[in-house]
Amino acid sequence: MEIISNPTQVEIKNAAQALKDGRLVAFPTETVYGLGADATNEKAVSRVYSVKGRPTDHPLIVHISSINQLGKWAIDIQEYAIKLAEEFWPGPMTLILTRSEIAKEFITGGQESVGIRVPSHPVALKLLSEFEKLGGVGIAAPSANRFGKISPTSSTDVREDLGMYLEDTDQILDGGRSLVGIESTIVDCRGPNPIILRPGLISSKMIEELTTILVSADLNSKRIRVSGALEKHYSPKAKVRLGETADPGEGFIAMANIKTPKGAIRLASPVNIEEFARYIYNNLRKADQSKLLNVVVHCPTGEGLEVALRDRLTRASNGN
Repeated sequence: MEIISNPTQVEIKNAAQALKDGRLVAFPTETVYGLGADATNEKAVSRVYSVKGRPTDHPLIVHISSINQLGKWAIDIQEYAIKLAEEFWPGPMTLILTRSEIAKEFITGGQESVGIRVPSHPVALKLLSEFEKLGGVGIAAPSANRFGKISPTSSTDVREDLGMYLEDTDQILDGGRSLVGIESTIVDCRGPNPIILRPGLISSKMIEELTTILVSADLNSKRIRVSGALEKHYSPKAKVRLGETADPGEGFIAMANIKTPKGAIRLASPVNIEEFARYIYNNLRKADQSKLLNVVVHCPTGEGLEVALRDRLTRASNGN
């Protein structure tokens, strides 16, 4: 298993060929790092599930290079879904659509829907483009970590989480730290109104302003399975507690203007919500690296990116 830092065009071409040959390639996106496989290769996709320890009924998101590839993977696409794709792709938004014939059940978790997105990280886009030149039509890529644990925002995170499970011929492309730091907004676009199934950087307000359609949320949906929507997810080994007073010896994460409780171990002091999100997973990893048993997080209030942060931290707090 090789880590390739700042991959050249030739190295990205080689990674695309590895995917076409059925290997796994972890790669950077603007949200978190993904563990990629040829989305039409059942054997390769089964390895993704195995390496992650992920239940096989938990669907994968298919990454494509542009909106021009969308019709290969989905049918009966709502007009507002096209608007969303045109506005927010490439970017941190996943659309849930009715699957086409190419989207097999080993990708969809046995469901009639499929999740599609176009990432904006330049390495990811180059990899997708080279993969398509070889005849590939999409890369299935969940987060490159063990299932239910903290998502990776660097190649080092991927190696620490999955190194012992990957094979020598698999690859990790290093594209620096993920700029957003939390996963994409997932929007169910199969009905007359958009439904947010997982919040992210792209908020309900942004969607409503674009589409002029009322947006609802179903963050613990029982009618459809999507990535990252389990009650317990994104969990470090340390116990995460939200909004409480940190005791001496416990980790503490809060905005820079909030004072550290006496004796607590300050893990991060972000100055804005974007920095909070970008480094939250890294800071939770710090708690585990320091072998802390507990970490207290004070998440900012608000209705934008704050909603996504509260979602991730609430699920993390349900973990251990």
